[in-house]
Amino acid sequence: MASLVLSSLCFTSQKPCSFTSSLRFSFGVLTGSRSAAPLTVGFRPVKRRNGRIRVSVYSRASPLVFRDLDADDFRHPLDKQNTLILKAIPGLNELGRALLAGTVTEQIMLLENIGTSVLVSKDQLPELHKMMIEEAGILNIESPDLYVRQSPVPNAYTLAISGKKPFVVIHTSLVELLTLNELQAVLAHELGHLKCDHGVWLTFANLLTLGAYTVPGLGAFLAQTLEEQLFRWLRAAELTCDRAALLVAQDPKVVISVLMKLAGGCPSMADQLNVDAFLEQARSYDKASSSPVGNAQTRQLSHPLPVLRAREIDEWSRSNEYRSLLKRATQMNVVEKV
Repeated sequence: MASLVLSSLCFTSQKPCSFTSSLRFSFGVLTGSRSAAPLTVGFRPVKRRNGRIRVSVYSRASPLVFRDLDADDFRHPLDKQNTLILKAIPGLNELGRALLAGTVTEQIMLLENIGTSVLVSKDQLPELHKMMIEEAGILNIESPDLYVRQSPVPNAYTLAISGKKPFVVIHTSLVELLTLNELQAVLAHELGHLKCDHGVWLTFANLLTLGAYTVPGLGAFLAQTLEEQLFRWLRAAELTCDRAALLVAQDPKVVISVLMKLAGGCPSMADQLNVDAFLEQARSYDKASSSPVGNAQTRQLSHPLPVLRAREIDEWSRSNEYRSLLKRATQMNVVEKV
């Protein structure tokens, strides 16, 4: 498996910028950058409280656990459809796996992400460690390492490197912005990318977003042949991982609240934000975006618009598919307690 960064928490990216030595893809908006910080959309710096990250003791009622969960159990239909389209392109899968192979690239990406972060463990931020272990168990996946990184940009992202354990990085400002339940949903979103093996196609998306146009031959091929299809797949993949977040949070309002806060939230106004009003905003956008202008706005985005993600997760939370998964998990817990 090649070195690559899987998608993360933020929203949208349009035209590629300059090509950089590191390829990252985050839950946020991507822009070109040569710094060690992940490529994300900027938010107003978050005021820290007494210079410390405040993490309350993590505790929740016994969650439903999906011991036999398969990625296709929750994969979004558009993710399935667009993955099949990409796989049908001759040689594309093999090319993607070879693009970032090489020890130099691996070491640069590994060192720049680990060297400036704090590794979470049972002895270091133990409540976050407990949270990650629990979530991986809910999704039936091996737990990756978790790092906390100092940054004023609220974001989280996942890095997978060939032959090494994958890890998730969360920014300190994201910890400040979200409640523990919301932070749990963010980590679950990241686990969703690992669960669904989104890596090879995200490699291509990274190349496009970070400036594949500047790479002779390859850039022209990607730009002319694959850009729109890859971005269409990438938006669908994000919808899949929002479902993973719901499977762990087990409350759609928690996931929607994350999207709302990333769109326009800050700690000082958190208690005034209204999830129901944000969903009504999504319905208003649906009506306004039915025009050709609305379709053109979303076609070149790497992530779905936050209001559309909120609407999608709200609808899925009321679907028979989601209720069936919950039923399976509930019955499994009953059996385990006998």
